[in-house]
Amino acid sequence: MAQNTPVDKTLIGKKRRVRRINRILGETFPYAVAELDFENPFELLVATVLSAQTTDVRVNQTTPRLFARYPDAFAMAAADEQELAELIRPTGFYQAKTRALLGLSNALVEHHDGEVPDSLQELVQLPGVGRKTAFVVLGNAFGKPGLTVDTHFGRLARRLGMTEETDPVKVERDVAELFEPKDWTDLSHRLIYHGRRICHSRRPACGACPVAQLCPSYGTGETDPEEAKKLLKYELAPGREDLLEKLRAGWTRRQLREEGYTLSA
Repeated sequence: MAQNTPVDKTLIGKKRRVRRINRILGETFPYAVAELDFENPFELLVATVLSAQTTDVRVNQTTPRLFARYPDAFAMAAADEQELAELIRPTGFYQAKTRALLGLSNALVEHHDGEVPDSLQELVQLPGVGRKTAFVVLGNAFGKPGLTVDTHFGRLARRLGMTEETDPVKVERDVAELFEPKDWTDLSHRLIYHGRRICHSRRPACGACPVAQLCPSYGTGETDPEEAKKLLKYELAPGREDLLEKLRAGWTRRQLREEGYTLSA
């Protein structure tokens, strides 16, 4: 089916279109949250550092043993480097990540009494912590708004006409101007979920996309509805209706894992 390409004639029109996209994605993914498992800000900070160049699934498989051995910044700061490296080896680039974890743990102990700070300025001063990691922690551990510009977020922001920029800081700036700060964290979750499940990098499932009518990039991927459905991933994939139903019913990720479900990236 042919589709008219949305054109934003004014900034107000653009805001209305992208905010409608956000609302629809919220209805599509009402269960969208950070996909890293954590119990406190320190665990989320560490897990986010480990998530670079690997999947959230891999990190979630690694962190239970890691946090059992090093439950806080004091314990991790005193860790044996080789032992720590072996525990996080499955996440890849483990030598650099080991140095980052030791550095940030020591910085937390020396400058913050072992506690994770709740400000962007202080977080980005920690070794291995950039703006993306800081906003993950601020938004999900402290409830402070932030835009998490990872590869999925950047790709979706460009495809949906929120920005033309590729630099993460410029993407963050452009998107922030279109939404109220209170919406930033949820928007981040929704764009990342949409990018992982429907709007894939190489072959997006345009024909199964809930925001297709609002997307200026419609037609980049498969437009046939039946063929597009075959491209859906994780809980939206064909045959995973039971998982999707439980997510929409409010089951937690921990409950689902205990029932034997394999969750997304």
